[in-house]
Amino acid sequence: MSAVFDPLRLAAVSMDVMVAGHGTSAGVVARQSVRLSLVLQAAQRGSRLYRERMPGSVTGSTPLSSLPVITRSELMQRFEDWVTDPGLKLQELRAFVADPLRVGEAYLDKYVVWESSGTSGEPGIFVQDAAAMAVYDSLEALRRNNPRSLARCLDPLYLSERTAFVGATNGHFASYVTLERLRRINPWMAGTTRSFSILQSVDELVLGLNEFAPTIVATYPTAAALLADEAQSGRLQIKPREVWTGGESLSAATRDRVQQTLACTVRNSYGASEFLAMGWECGDGHLHINADWVILEPVDERYRPVPAGQPSFTVLLTNLANTVQPLIRYDLGDQVTLHSEHCRCGSPLPTFDVQGRQDDALVMAGSQGRRVTLLPLALTTVLEDQAGVFDFQLRQKDDHTLALRLGSRHPDAQAAMARSRMALKAYAKAQGVASMCVEGELGHPLTRGRSGKVRRVIGKG
Repeated sequence: MSAVFDPLRLAAVSMDVMVAGHGTSAGVVARQSVRLSLVLQAAQRGSRLYRERMPGSVTGSTPLSSLPVITRSELMQRFEDWVTDPGLKLQELRAFVADPLRVGEAYLDKYVVWESSGTSGEPGIFVQDAAAMAVYDSLEALRRNNPRSLARCLDPLYLSERTAFVGATNGHFASYVTLERLRRINPWMAGTTRSFSILQSVDELVLGLNEFAPTIVATYPTAAALLADEAQSGRLQIKPREVWTGGESLSAATRDRVQQTLACTVRNSYGASEFLAMGWECGDGHLHINADWVILEPVDERYRPVPAGQPSFTVLLTNLANTVQPLIRYDLGDQVTLHSEHCRCGSPLPTFDVQGRQDDALVMAGSQGRRVTLLPLALTTVLEDQAGVFDFQLRQKDDHTLALRLGSRHPDAQAAMARSRMALKAYAKAQGVASMCVEGELGHPLTRGRSGKVRRVIGKG
């Protein structure tokens, strides 16, 4: 079975990642310039969309601020003008990601494909070749957990660990695809890695984790907090050495609770479907941008640069690894704060803070007085996959009642609301919620936070 894997490219990139991580800030900037030039050349040569959007004289020294900003909506509407391989057809890719049996499989024998959720209101499909995957693999392996303990130095690829991924497994999502790809490349990992769906009941999740006994758990902060609750109650009996979090904001309180309850180390990272490994957490607890392979520009609502130390309205991403599907000044939508000070850890890579998803876990009334926690990512996945809605806001009113507000993008709002109610009630019942009412709110604007993003799941109080 084919796999998107180039060992020689991986070795070369890994060596460069190690050298850059122990180099200087000037070395990082030099790498950016060279790689930006290559991405711009690939975009102008192979992407009809970018040829239209960018002047012909663009080089690696051209200021990014002089280039246009682009959005996911525009890219997806002109998908086949965007990609540099004319063999990539949107409808065929959509058929591919609709098949759950093909998660992690090589597409056209040379691409890794994953889909994004509809957090921004527009689902996306992202395609990576072996060169891009070598970058992601190297950054994940070499920068996720620095500084390394002796155990990590002796086992950098975690071959002796039992790793559990707790997340969305019902689609071709980036984390799940990445794990399944590694299992296809390394069949022996079948016994040491396992995925657990956040859509199953908490009782089933706990039973499965207890049976697997992972030493590493990779999940979202809200799910990690739920596992801590289950461990405190005595139901969850795993003893992981590390919990890896990402995909949502990790608060100091959640980190402390998970570390104390599970007696483990929590490692946080920052990534997205558009660039899998954008940031890593050093031993001093600061997030560092992998700036040798990705450029992040904090900007305000008019796409003007935001100075260091000030939160942005959004951030523009330029992917320096992917020439098949160029992303140049792409509006990612996250709120970030870039820092100018050098970190005490000695890394030349800049530090930043990111305001990720701020959705809440909902605690509902279960049978016999038991409390049932509904995870926000599970709720949004249910609404996206089973009801087909992406522009929504779900708010908890009390222990038995949710209010669902749909955005103006739903021409069939009544039918969408009916599908949503049915999907939410079925999911809640499977989780053990005693009874639940879903009140529909149509014709109201969705409430946006300071970052301009909609909080899609809001707890009571």
